[in-house]
Amino acid sequence: MAGTNPYIEKAEFELPQQDYNVTFLPMGKQVEILAEKVTTENDGLPGSILNAALAAGIDLDHSCGGVCACSTCHIIVRQGLESCNEATDDEEDMLDLAPGLQPQSRLACQCVPNGTETIIVEIPEWNRNLVSEDH
Repeated sequence: MAGTNPYIEKAEFELPQQDYNVTFLPMGKQVEILAEKVTTENDGLPGSILNAALAAGIDLDHSCGGVCACSTCHIIVRQGLESCNEATDDEEDMLDLAPGLQPQSRLACQCVPNGTETIIVEIPEWNRNLVSEDH
């Protein structure tokens, strides 16, 4: 269901120029993002946290297909938020609909790290049952 939403402002982002790591909490699954292998095959912006999660087999809910039209991919960036693109007004409007909103909240489909920092992402409790966990 990947695509674009023609009704929102285009997000500005910088793709990573170097490899970096993303850790997904609470399951503690760490994913190494290889800059030269940033994919556009999954939903969300190229290089987004959602795109990285899906590529790593983490089934993060995203009802709209990653086009910033819902808030189901709400995440909390616990570390590395400074290395991510700025949220657009449209993303912030969608985030207002998410339960458990925090200052570090982002939509995984719109949050694109530039690779300069390690990222730690918390998947909110209400969304954890939708995430596949390896035991």
